[in-house]
Amino acid sequence: MYVTIEETAINPTDEQAQACLRVCQMLSNGYRNIELFRFNPQTGIVFIFASEELQVVVPPNGVWRFLNATEF
Repeated sequence: MYVTIEETAINPTDEQAQACLRVCQMLSNGYRNIELFRFNPQTGIVFIFASEELQVVVPPNGVWRFLNATEF
């Protein structure tokens, strides 16, 4: 038996890329270190971790928000 599973990679959207740029610029203006910037190709969500306390998620529609620790 031979099975092929094709993965569909999701690419960042233009709205998401623009939002990521604005968030990173905002963090930089506040002298916050960006510890982690990760795009998940399966979900299409960007996760930004800054200054050991701030967590931001940027979905494909570009409407970013801070992630609340209780959402884990």
